[in-house]
Amino acid sequence: MTDHAQIDATGKSADPKSAVSPTGWPINFMGLQILRRTSDQMVRAIERAVSNQDTLNIAFCNANTLLQAHDDLDYRATLGKMTLLNDGIGAELAARILDGASFPENLNGTDFVPYLFGNATVPLRVYLLGAKPDIVEKAAANWAVRYPQHVFCGHQHGYFDKAGTDQIIRQINAAEPDVLLVAMGNPAQENFIMQHRNQIAGSVTMGVGALFDFTAETVARAPMWMRRSKTEWVFRLMQEPRRLLHRYTIGIARFLWVCVKLRVSGKQY
Repeated sequence: MTDHAQIDATGKSADPKSAVSPTGWPINFMGLQILRRTSDQMVRAIERAVSNQDTLNIAFCNANTLLQAHDDLDYRATLGKMTLLNDGIGAELAARILDGASFPENLNGTDFVPYLFGNATVPLRVYLLGAKPDIVEKAAANWAVRYPQHVFCGHQHGYFDKAGTDQIIRQINAAEPDVLLVAMGNPAQENFIMQHRNQIAGSVTMGVGALFDFTAETVARAPMWMRRSKTEWVFRLMQEPRRLLHRYTIGIARFLWVCVKLRVSGKQY
């Protein structure tokens, strides 16, 4: 299995102790290594994993993800087995608090996955798992039109019970995907990936949250200026105040307090 600590700036395997990549060391949040990478570097890493039939399991970590990992040791252990990328202003603030350096880019899955499809130099076979039946179907159809160089080889909604998991995995494997996108929200999507990874064929998995909803255009994205200024969370809060108010007020305040305590105590590791 290709471990996140073994991916250098070009996507090649490397000893993490031997050199510092051009984008610097990962930040360490309670033992979780969040990589400092650009979109292009991660596209190359994914291409290399697919070409070499290596295993690469990607999780996008925002403040809520990391706070859940702080509170849940099992979830923290799950994330510790994955390649972690930064998502949003919360992760950016954590990096600045913990070691004083920013991430080179905001690598949220909603933007990175379309970037991957648009910039990969090899054709990919992609399977979509999660969301409601009409949403995942529409997301797959939209991507098939937008990125005809890739094959969207199958999709399955996320509303299945545990008894049906083995059948779903057989269905995924029969489609022979290079990339499996799992949209079940945190922590369910990462837990699903790592609990069943030994059974799932294909090189790359990614937990992608609400990506299918955005792709199916059932949920609106924030204007580009808000995304670039890292204030998309304000737009999301206006869309879903009841669900997100606690997360974006008490949750983010608690997360920042955890980061400050880790910095003061020196117990990031």
